[in-house]
Amino acid sequence: MRKITGIFLIGIACIGLSFTGDNNGKADLKTIEKIKQEGLSNSQVMQTLFELTDANGPRLTGSQGMKNAEKWAKEKLESWGMKNVAIEPWGSFGKGWEINKSYVAMTAPYYQELIAVPRAWTPGTNGLVKANAVLVRIDSVEDLAKYIGKVKGKIAVLTPAKLETLPNFKPEASRVQDSDLVKMANDTLTPPAPPAAKKTPAKPYVNLRKAIDSFLMQEGAVAVLSGGRGTLGTLFTSNGSSRALDAKPVLPEMEMGLEHLARLSRLLLAGKDVVLEMDTRTTFSTADSMEYNVVAELPGTDPKLKEELVMLGGHMDSWHAGTGATDNGTGVAVCMEALRILKAIGVQPRRTIRILLWSGEEQGLLGSRGYVKNHYGNRLTMELKAGHDKVSAYYNLDNGGGKIRGIFMQNNEALRTLFQAWLDPFKDMGASTVTIRNTGSTDHIAFDEVGIPGFQFIQDGLEYGTRTHHTNMDTYDRTSADDLKQASVIMASFIYHTAMMDEKLARKPLPVVNPAADSYKR
Repeated sequence: MRKITGIFLIGIACIGLSFTGDNNGKADLKTIEKIKQEGLSNSQVMQTLFELTDANGPRLTGSQGMKNAEKWAKEKLESWGMKNVAIEPWGSFGKGWEINKSYVAMTAPYYQELIAVPRAWTPGTNGLVKANAVLVRIDSVEDLAKYIGKVKGKIAVLTPAKLETLPNFKPEASRVQDSDLVKMANDTLTPPAPPAAKKTPAKPYVNLRKAIDSFLMQEGAVAVLSGGRGTLGTLFTSNGSSRALDAKPVLPEMEMGLEHLARLSRLLLAGKDVVLEMDTRTTFSTADSMEYNVVAELPGTDPKLKEELVMLGGHMDSWHAGTGATDNGTGVAVCMEALRILKAIGVQPRRTIRILLWSGEEQGLLGSRGYVKNHYGNRLTMELKAGHDKVSAYYNLDNGGGKIRGIFMQNNEALRTLFQAWLDPFKDMGASTVTIRNTGSTDHIAFDEVGIPGFQFIQDGLEYGTRTHHTNMDTYDRTSADDLKQASVIMASFIYHTAMMDEKLARKPLPVVNPAADSYKR
């Protein structure tokens, strides 16, 4: 997940329902006290996170690791007594891919093992390869000509534009400052954006990188080293080829952090002979392109309201260099813990509470959008299904490993008083901010863009933006137990209160039909 501003377009009005009910818009303090007691004194959130991350490992969508995690989540939710637990297909994804072996080292002018990881959906080396390195710096298609006849049989080192690393005098971990929370709380309604005329064309770099890949393969290079993002042993990872079943072949490629890639570049710039050896093995899965979400319920008990839904969730898929702890194992563990807390204290919700653990988020909200399309409506045509009016709200957690500081209203001003009342009991735990702001780029958008109230919480980022987001350092060790306990009790309280109201949450007007618009840009 990467936070960006979404596009929300106002169209035909949909009448919002009142939020008055048994609690009259007030927090149920007796139940909140029980939630706090269970969630703070008997928490299982860190054990759940350990099992998801350390025990299951990376969870790239389409990988065996993801399938293992889905099976684990299903069994865990069933063991807690949840009902209607299922691994539900949402649609076709493409090729599965995972790493089976990863090794790269410099053997001359001296031996140094290097920190690197294969880029997703790239092939392995088919055994150990040893070759001279060649420095390749291509800033435009015209630069390709400079390397004709110079890369055959060699490992291409794509040098970063910036080789220098400077000391960082700012703390890497941070919490949302009180002054920023005040600004967020004082924000006013954001005017709707005009419809986009057409989709944004591919960035020039994307097209250039495709040209580089084709050139290096045609010229006979044996492998590629790239990257340069991340310092102090941290490297950022991504996909190096398409997951499509008919994707064009590319060379084996590994990404590494700046210090090691810069050292190779400096040696080559100085005219030194650099010899590298690589041994990577990756596996593609093409037999079944269907992918899945995990679904489970705490059933409603009110004869009139039990068919209505309150939903919560986060994405279980991750990138492959780490174990996806802060993106988004923490969100998954918190949502699972919130449901466990309510079950443990014997809550009998009026509405059914449904948890959804997504796949395909990192490739464009694929799991949540597929689920919404299958059950509630098509965002591109606004053709709605019968279940659309049965959902009160969807709550998401996916902004790192920090505590909850408040909630984004997604331009739904009608909910300010209600959400403020529900947060008031948690002021002493650091959560009190209600902001009208939109936040985008994660799975609540799939609901919001078809007119179902979908929300993301404000979170402390900790090291999310500096050290863990899409890196090899996205691991269990970079999370905070106290923060996740706090987030779990707040999530449990929000879904409980939403489930107990007489009416569903107020809705915004339906989005306007705009097939060319896409609120999610990666």
